Amino acid sequence: MADTSGHADTTGSGGTAGPPAGTTASGPSGPSGPSGPSGPSGTSGKDTGAPRKSSWKYIGPGIVVAATGVGAGDLVATLIAGSNFGYTLLWAAVIGCLVKISLAEAAGRWHLSTGRTLFDGWASLGRWTSWFFVVYVVIWGFVYGAAAMSSSGLPLQALFPDVMDLKWWAILTGLVGLVFVWFNKYAVFEKVMTVLVGVMFVVTVYLAIRVTPNLGEAFAGLLPVLPDEKDSILNTLGLIGGVGGTITLAAYGYWVNAKGWTNTGWMKVMRLDNRVAYITTGIFVIAMLFVGAEILHSSNVAIASGDKGLIQLGDILEDEYGTATAKFFLIGFFATSFTSLIGVWHGVSLMFADFVERFRKDRASAAQRTNPQNPTPDASAPASGEEVASGAHEKSWPFRAYLLWLTFPPMILLFEGQPFRLIILYGVLGAAFLPFLALTLVWLLNSSRTPPEWRNGLLSNAMLTIAGLLFVVLCVKQIWDQPWAEFF
Repeated sequence: MADTSGHADTTGSGGTAGPPAGTTASGPSGPSGPSGPSGPSGTSGKDTGAPRKSSWKYIGPGIVVAATGVGAGDLVATLIAGSNFGYTLLWAAVIGCLVKISLAEAAGRWHLSTGRTLFDGWASLGRWTSWFFVVYVVIWGFVYGAAAMSSSGLPLQALFPDVMDLKWWAILTGLVGLVFVWFNKYAVFEKVMTVLVGVMFVVTVYLAIRVTPNLGEAFAGLLPVLPDEKDSILNTLGLIGGVGGTITLAAYGYWVNAKGWTNTGWMKVMRLDNRVAYITTGIFVIAMLFVGAEILHSSNVAIASGDKGLIQLGDILEDEYGTATAKFFLIGFFATSFTSLIGVWHGVSLMFADFVERFRKDRASAAQRTNPQNPTPDASAPASGEEVASGAHEKSWPFRAYLLWLTFPPMILLFEGQPFRLIILYGVLGAAFLPFLALTLVWLLNSSRTPPEWRNGLLSNAMLTIAGLLFVVLCVKQIWDQPWAEFF
């Protein structure tokens, strides 16, 4: 994809627009902080050092965001699209990947060009962003935790049906995710995610080949044609918006920093990494659309929405291709669900830790203004990518507190079911997050908060604006479809 910021690559190598060495986006730097795995020590924001060439050997955060963003629900939604419309909406899945490339690139560009975290950028837009974020992560985390654990437990129960009940499989996967993320830093987390993505890739591509897709119809599906069905426009927009994650797009910039990429010298690498992420996502989505089109659409077979639709698909695959193929699919189903679980456990906990750190600094700054005789060091310093790269957030109490929030309270929902009003709020907040992300990125990346050479270009503004409007439409539809009469 083109360089959407409108920035010529030559300025990333320490051109005239950047500040002198030893400075950051917020002023002169202090003592050098810990360097990331590959990044120079004590650099952030516009202090680029030598720009890195985009190389496959650096790829990492993109694999993580692709694995986290494609969950079982995404695969089912794509299967159902293939089941209902055949190859007709293949073009919509491709556009969905391009939209998400633009969003993730913008988030990564903010982190690298300013040296500040995304939440620090949001906080600069006003207190309302903090209120939205904290309400979102508390309610969303509570409901998502139960959904992620249940989704990860389903394929295990199908693989080992006589061992224990689904609820206990779900609890086991949540506890394993908790222990894994609690005791490992980003480097190990990335390696495990890469292995699981490999499993997902092999399984989905194998299935797509196994069902023998009609390549002529598939290529015809790249033409933007709407199905001749009721609500076809909204269904198409839903497929475009549903490809490749929600809050995980915002977490991408944090994973970029956790990798050790903290300045604009890594911009080319980040862009390659991001493209790899959504090419991978596109392969997963297109492969499952092929399966839906060939197995379900051609046979006029319907499956349930939600994770149980994949269990139904496993049964269909067993009837069509034998037990080995069905078991192989269930292994891929588990890899898909569990990568989403541990990805959220890690990425959203990083964001929550950043939120708490910013809140702590704001309170310290207010105390300093009240009592100027007792200054607090770094009270007003912006949250930086260097802090994330140091690994300090991953060992902090807010990170671990949110890990516990994602794991233990949601277990109640596994036994008691999902409270009706809470699920409505969860749906509304989830629908509101992507327009919030897209439109705040447009705001931040066109303002003086971003160095001029890294602000949005025409293409980036167009893609982010289109994404924002798309998600606003989907948000309004989601809110409209809620049973509000029963809520009150």
